[in-house]
Amino acid sequence: MKQWYLITVPLGLVILGYLMVRVSFPIHFADIWSRDNQAKNTQSQVETMPDGKAVPKQVLELRQAHQLRPLTEREDGTKIQDLPNGIYGFSKCSVVALRAKRGNTFSLEIHKHDGIVYYVGYASPEHIEKYLTRQKNFHILTSPHSGEGASSLFEIPIEFVSKCEERPVNDGYLFDLFVTAIPELQT
Repeated sequence: MKQWYLITVPLGLVILGYLMVRVSFPIHFADIWSRDNQAKNTQSQVETMPDGKAVPKQVLELRQAHQLRPLTEREDGTKIQDLPNGIYGFSKCSVVALRAKRGNTFSLEIHKHDGIVYYVGYASPEHIEKYLTRQKNFHILTSPHSGEGASSLFEIPIEFVSKCEERPVNDGYLFDLFVTAIPELQT
């Protein structure tokens, strides 16, 4: 009789603990275990953008530098605060939820690493200079793709952007990021 009790109580506690963790932290353990396989890109797995061009080398290097992996199908459409660090996806200005693929929409790449969510896109060197020199009250016209007038890749924490507006231009969108002030760095 004691043997039955010694097996059932610990097993019950383990199951109860698992359920509490599963409800409190919606983490997909299978996705985490396979993370190493997802993070590696071989030449045959290089992504393409909606117009059929390969993802620019700069973007791939930025993803690799921060050890980012793409969203899984299960994570597609998940609220940003419910996603783990170390991911990238795509969204328009609101960044409520991320999509795993850019698709045919003009959306910015979004990175989440080190507990911070970033807009990632291309802007002119002049606009990026305003950000790097920590000016106040300025706009950064950002494009999801490199092009004339928006040739420099950058990332900016979403919390620095007080307003983001989507502006239709030709056959796509520019994203107007308005920055009122950049918080002081904590030393």
